[in-house]
Order: sequence, then C-alpha cells, then structure tokens
Amino acid sequence: MRTPRTARTPRTAAVLLAALALGVAGCSGSGGKDSEAKPSGGGGGGKAATTERLKIAMVTHSGEGDTFWDIVRRGAEAAAAKDNVEFLYAADKEGKEQAQLVQTYIDQDVDGIVVTLAKPEAVKDVVKKAVAAGIPVVTINSGGQFSQEVGALSHIGQDESVAGEAVGEELNKRGRKKAVCVIHEQGNVSLEDRCAGVKKTFDGTVENLNVDGTNMPAATSSIEAKLQSGKDIDTVVTLGAPFAAASVQAKDGAGSGAEIDTFDLNAEVVKRLKAKEIGFAVDQQPYLQGYLAVDGLWLNKTNLNVIGGGKPVLTGPALVTEKDVPALEKLTADGTR
Repeated sequence: MRTPRTARTPRTAAVLLAALALGVAGCSGSGGKDSEAKPSGGGGGGKAATTERLKIAMVTHSGEGDTFWDIVRRGAEAAAAKDNVEFLYAADKEGKEQAQLVQTYIDQDVDGIVVTLAKPEAVKDVVKKAVAAGIPVVTINSGGQFSQEVGALSHIGQDESVAGEAVGEELNKRGRKKAVCVIHEQGNVSLEDRCAGVKKTFDGTVENLNVDGTNMPAATSSIEAKLQSGKDIDTVVTLGAPFAAASVQAKDGAGSGAEIDTFDLNAEVVKRLKAKEIGFAVDQQPYLQGYLAVDGLWLNKTNLNVIGGGKPVLTGPALVTEKDVPALEKLTADGTR
C-alpha cells in the first residue's frame, strides 16, 4: 500500500504505535450488525493483563448495517481481551441519541469512554461532562478537530481533509474530469471534509450527492439516476465500503463508464478491486482505531500514558489498488481489515 499524502501533524508516535499494535495482532470498511464474534484473526492473543479489571465503553454514530464499525469493534475487543477490560458498545446515527448513550455510560461510572464526533454540536457537551466527572475520553474516526476542545486525551483516526486531498490527486493522475462524491449521512462533518478535500485538489469538477445510507436500494437508485442524467460523469467517489458495491450496481444499471473509487475496505471491496470493478480504496485502518482507543485508555488508567502525547494519532490514509489484493484478501475475510 502507498500513502500518497501525509497530514500536517506529528506522526512518529502514530507510526510506532500502529506498528506495535500490528505486531501484537500478527500479520495473518464504516457497527453495523450486532456482531458477537470474539477476536480471532487479530490481536489479543495470550494471557490477559493482570491489572485491575476496567470497564470501557464505546459510543459511535454508526447507522444500521454499517459494517465498517464491525471492524472497529473487533479491534477494540482484541485490546479489551488483552487488557482485562470489560468492553461495552452502543451506537446511534443521530447525534442527540448518541449523546444520551454517552450519558448512560457516565451514569454507570465506566473507567473510560471512546466516542466519535461526527455530529459534534450534539455530542460535545456530554463528552465534556464525562471529562469533568473524571472519566478519560478518547475520540476516534470523526471530528478530530474538536477532540482537544472537549478535553479528550487524544484522537485516533485519519485526517479526513488530507484523505480527500489524496483522492483528488489520485483522480488527477488517472485523468478524470468530473466526479460525484456520494455522502451517505447528511450532517456528518467527516464525510463533508472528505468531499471538500477532493474538491480542493481535483483539477476537474466535483458535485456532492446526498443519499440515505440506511436504505441501500434507495441509495443505489439515487446514484443510478445521477449517472443516467450526467453522462459526462467519469468518476463516483463513495465514502464507505458498502456504497462502493452499490455504485458498481448503479453504474451497470445506468450503462455508465464511470470509475468507482471508495473510502474504506471490506472483503467485498477487495473482491471488486481484484475484478477491477473498483479503481482504488482509501484505507484508514478501522481495526487500529478500535484497538488503540481501548489500549490507550487502559494505558492511561494503569500507567498514566497518553498515546500520541495528546496529538492526533493517524491511522491513514493509504491508497489500495488491485496490486494490494493478494496481501489483503485473508485479512478482510477475517474482518480485521
């Protein structure tokens, strides 16, 4: 894999920690379903830590069926198994409900909270409340620019603007001229940052298309209709792995020759990369986001460590093409990439 663009923030700690986590995990995309699978292909092997039993909760903005979060959870569960941590998980795509879930865990007096800030205005106050109550918080995935404001120890994820810029630059290399950026969750600041990043560096034109990410048939129909009405569209950029496959279907239905590119990985994306139905994918390593968040809170509670020294810990972006498929097929099938 190749990382075409780096964020303008210190990365040494992130790289070292990512390497450490992968070393623990062994070398063997956005929580969707209620996965009860225990960590297997990833980290967490061996005996659990002998430190005091802790309770750490994660609250995300996942919508129903968003399989990206299953990978995040697997990473978090692997770290929890290693660290003698009871791991709790809850999600809601609506900011107000997400805030209520955070409050529930404050009331339970958990030892740490991992939270996403996709809709920061709805969640910021309750996260500050958790910090004020003495509960350490790590933010992941979305809204990294608000992490310090809410008092989080650190933010773990990719710089979404930089990731979008990397996509725009790659589209230039591929000679693309007109792109549609598919936003599957309106109001999610990270998705908006991605599309804005694409627009910043892409020499062609970019138009955003909002679809209902919780209704895949409707989302597919919206993309197909857009391609039918815009015959000059030569690229569709989706912001989550499940929407890449939907866009391939929409492309076929519209009789379009557009290239499908996407953020995030899963087994289906790797399969379609291999078949050259998808041009490239942006990998932000969701397994690492879950793993490092739980491990970071455990380290802070047991040893007063702060991963990244309070700076963002970057897990991406890297561009993945069909050349990377042989190395990724088993890992995506195991649900860790």
